[in-house]
Amino acid sequence: MTKTKPDLKIPEVLEVEEEKLFNSLRASDWEEFVGQEKIKQSLNIAITASRKRAEAMEHTLLYGPPGLGKTTLTHLIAKGMGNNIRVTSGPAIERAGDLAAILTSLEPHDILFIDEIHRLSKVVEETLYPAMEDFALDMVIGKGPSARTLRLELPQITIIGATTRIGMISSPLRDRFGVIHRLSFYVPGELAKIIKRAAQKLKISIDQEEISELAKRARGTPRIALKLLKRVRDVTEVHGQGRVTKELLAQTLDLLEVDPLGLDDSDRRLLLTIIDKFNGGPVGIETLAATISEDIGTIEEVIEPYLMQVGFLKRTPRGRVVTRSAYIHLGKPIPAEREEDQ
Repeated sequence: MTKTKPDLKIPEVLEVEEEKLFNSLRASDWEEFVGQEKIKQSLNIAITASRKRAEAMEHTLLYGPPGLGKTTLTHLIAKGMGNNIRVTSGPAIERAGDLAAILTSLEPHDILFIDEIHRLSKVVEETLYPAMEDFALDMVIGKGPSARTLRLELPQITIIGATTRIGMISSPLRDRFGVIHRLSFYVPGELAKIIKRAAQKLKISIDQEEISELAKRARGTPRIALKLLKRVRDVTEVHGQGRVTKELLAQTLDLLEVDPLGLDDSDRRLLLTIIDKFNGGPVGIETLAATISEDIGTIEEVIEPYLMQVGFLKRTPRGRVVTRSAYIHLGKPIPAEREEDQ
């Protein structure tokens, strides 16, 4: 009797599949995009004004934690303007020549979306300045004393940047964006709408009670909500009868180690490390990263924002500190110095 080998997939393949999933579930119009209401209103005004003047929209910077909809908003802007969009990222533009090749290929009013714009090198960033300010590209020809600068005119275009770390963007670059918006975490009601719409697209049979439970555990982030929904779908297809039940949902969340507030193993490991090894803090980010064997960027961009949002972690001049609320949530005895925290 032959044994069927388990379907093991390498992380890169899983990431590609996840990205395809999110692209298929991405909002295709402004009505379909849930949440970030003030940002949507502001962007719609900017789009309408630009179209009336027959001009390119102002350069726009979107920032905030990962998974909140920066890329989706960019595609909606391009659709609203009726223009083409070119997508790239900071790490992908290694040299000034790479940026020059992209800029010279754009048509009037096209949009260039630069994800992770904080990771642009200094040389590439300086090449971007005249493109944003004067719609021009300054090329240096020759070397040494005989070198000269040749200015190439560019069409009016819109640069849209996205970043999770706005503090790493230099002031000269940040000041060249006319529109800057910070995306905030979603409330459970907004996430429930996103999950319900995604479930309909994926043909998943799920009741409102289970949708609400997923929304509460999604860390205020649509991307995480969709990941949880996909995992629930997988468990339902294997162990269920085509319908998400309360038992199957609980089984999935238990398997993923996602607690009622949405904290996962990485969150708890960080909090418990500070509590058990550093007496609740303060502890420096470098020491913390080395202790839990985690990248500093991952801690700052992925783990910490939500922990601070729910009031479990504080950043102080001396380092990270776990709050009284975190002790209570984790069932840990509260030290005397934390009893005073409110």
